[in-house]
Amino acid sequence: MSISRRQFLKAAGGSAAGVSISGTVVSPAGAAAPPADVGRTTLPFKPKVIARAGQLRPNTPVTFTYPDASSPCAVIKTGAPVPGGVGPDRDIVAYSTLCTHMGCPVAYDSTARTFRCPCHFSIFDPEKSGQMVSGQATENLPRIQLEYSAADGSVKAIGVDGLIYGRQANLL
Repeated sequence: MSISRRQFLKAAGGSAAGVSISGTVVSPAGAAAPPADVGRTTLPFKPKVIARAGQLRPNTPVTFTYPDASSPCAVIKTGAPVPGGVGPDRDIVAYSTLCTHMGCPVAYDSTARTFRCPCHFSIFDPEKSGQMVSGQATENLPRIQLEYSAADGSVKAIGVDGLIYGRQANLL
């Protein structure tokens, strides 16, 4: 029995439509569906102790790497409460030190209280969530999410807000 192309396409299209409509599966009564991980936007970062709050000095950056050895960062105690700040005075923040324009390492300027890129002169404000102030960059510096423990005074890096320069995901 031969079938025409038209009949084949009608049958295939009808079958595809039927499968997509009947794609809903009903679970047996009382069985809970396992939680889906579809659309997950947060990555499983490993917490890392980066400093003790009592050892940080105002306006003096301390460098560290997070979430891996290829990701230079700096933690700063600003001396005044800032958005996203942690610690007893809510004044401790941390950022990736790779410029969002072309990945050059930014340096903290303690006089101006900003991060400056020596390659293309972008400037970022750590007291305003790493906001790009001027220059070639079009994105803010990625902010390192911090957690403070009053019990031992530790400051831990627990995640990254924003994409570290040169990456498709922040975890390698």
